[in-house]
Amino acid sequence: MDAIRWEGNTLYLLDQTKLPVTEVWLPYTDYRPVADAIRTMVVRGAPAIGVAAAYAYCLAALAGEGLDEAKETLAASRPTAVNLFWALERMERKAKECGGAAEPLIAEAKAIHAEDVAMCRAMGAHGAAVVPEHARILTHCNAGALATGGYGTALGVIRAAHEAGKVNMVYCDETRPLLQGARLTAYELVSDHIPATLMAKGKIDLAVVGCDRMAANGDFANKIGTYSVAVNAHYHGIPFYVALPCSTIDLSLADGSGIPIEERDGEEIKTMWYEKPMALPEVKCYNPAFDVTDHELIAGIVTEKGICRPPYTKSLKALFDDKK
Repeated sequence: MDAIRWEGNTLYLLDQTKLPVTEVWLPYTDYRPVADAIRTMVVRGAPAIGVAAAYAYCLAALAGEGLDEAKETLAASRPTAVNLFWALERMERKAKECGGAAEPLIAEAKAIHAEDVAMCRAMGAHGAAVVPEHARILTHCNAGALATGGYGTALGVIRAAHEAGKVNMVYCDETRPLLQGARLTAYELVSDHIPATLMAKGKIDLAVVGCDRMAANGDFANKIGTYSVAVNAHYHGIPFYVALPCSTIDLSLADGSGIPIEERDGEEIKTMWYEKPMALPEVKCYNPAFDVTDHELIAGIVTEKGICRPPYTKSLKALFDDKK
């Protein structure tokens, strides 16, 4: 399963706002609508946003438009996902090397895409090792192939564990207001014939989630509601893991207090999935897209280079000291 394709000189995005009822692929030849697609969550998930932005940067080069302006426009689309900025900075470095020529930039964007899939498969292999036999796994939001270049971070771990015959059931809890549990995660798992259900009573052996930005001490931002899952897992003695590529780690931030949290339009909560508003017009809605989870609630951090354990200030830094 994938959500991003580059064919000819056109970027195609699977419209995730239409899933799971309809699979619609939207074509893009201009970087500006791609920025809108990121903002409106046609494409979503930190790694996928980075890949889409890299290809959008190529669209600007193909059109002979200003690359600085394209970078600025794309960077403003969503503030929390650090992969967006990582990918744009990498594309900018390549542009300086090649004088802004389109073909080398397209090759670089394709490399970012391919590397993301490879990283997801690597972290899946590492993460599957911590999954017990006959596991019942809880995940939050969607951190699968739809949220990455392919395969997934948290769902990459689940996919690899399922391939190893370890998964008994995956519980997809719900994520307001976009309902990514039912619409996206369950859709991916059913498509891959992995047993899945929405959250219900029953024993959970393991929780694994994705991440949009992680600070140097292991504090991390993920879809709103992740913090509650982590607190409940900690209280009940359930191991709670985070799966992310190294490109999602922001060592410039000492802790989670410095992570910028996107605040979306409150009307999204009241009207998105209903013919009529679910609350009175006078009701104000606070709609942060993410919350921050404390590193002390994490049993381990799964990356493409292996699993980090506490103290995370040391183990995360070691990932970047390692030049492999």
